[in-house]
Amino acid sequence: MEEYIEKARVLSEALPYFRKFYGKTVVIKYGGSAMENEGIRHTTASDIVLMKYVGMNPVVVHGGGKAISDIMAKMGKKPVFHKGMRVTDDETKDIVEMVLVGRINKEVVSLMNRAGGKAVGVSGKDGNLISSTKYYPEGAAGVDIGFVGQVKEINADLVRTLEHHGYIPVVAPIGVGENGETFNINADTVAGAMAAALKAEKLVLLTDTPGILGEKGNESSLISTLKLSEVKELIGRGVIEGGMIPKVEACECALNAGVNKTHIIDGRILHSLLLETFTDKGIGTQIIP
Repeated sequence: MEEYIEKARVLSEALPYFRKFYGKTVVIKYGGSAMENEGIRHTTASDIVLMKYVGMNPVVVHGGGKAISDIMAKMGKKPVFHKGMRVTDDETKDIVEMVLVGRINKEVVSLMNRAGGKAVGVSGKDGNLISSTKYYPEGAAGVDIGFVGQVKEINADLVRTLEHHGYIPVVAPIGVGENGETFNINADTVAGAMAAALKAEKLVLLTDTPGILGEKGNESSLISTLKLSEVKELIGRGVIEGGMIPKVEACECALNAGVNKTHIIDGRILHSLLLETFTDKGIGTQIIP
């Protein structure tokens, strides 16, 4: 009996959060172990469905970098990166679209539907969801890394329509150019732009790290709360580096558009989304205005 009472107590304590987030949109970047580890990915998909059932509107943007590299290797093509960005020539562009849209997107949708949700998969090409322009790492005069894009505009009406009819939108980060070109876009970047366009309540980025660490490799140095004004200094000092930079930039994009809070959390932890959303303590690093 005590076990059941404890479960009831946990549910009761979550009531204020159910009330706070009821009807609110939360954009979730789904990647890393949360998507690749067999046990965790099923749990994460179920947790997203639960969020929908308690009245939230989760919008999922998924990555897939590891799967793309694995398929490229099988096809005898070596992945090339420039400052963390995948150099995307014409052949790589086709592989990226095939893996993200044709495989991973459908797998994520299937997981959520099997968990009792109503998920529907879309790419940035569907309904011009993600209008894009070509991205140059160092500006227009910089290195050309191929069909890599940056977000020009998000068609928020399409996502709102899906939300209104009870669906969980699952977005593959493929953009479309003004002449119909396909662009490979960083999933964190798309998630940040999506949260900004939807005026979401929260942006949550699932990663394979505990969050932002004050000291590299020292998990006890986790920075639990970070103000946006402090980000530039931490990048300059090298505390925030590599793949964490586009995540922080995604948070900055969302916050500047009016999103209340952004979170970088450890997707390797079971139920990390629920811990962040429905408990007092939360996990990972929250970046606030």
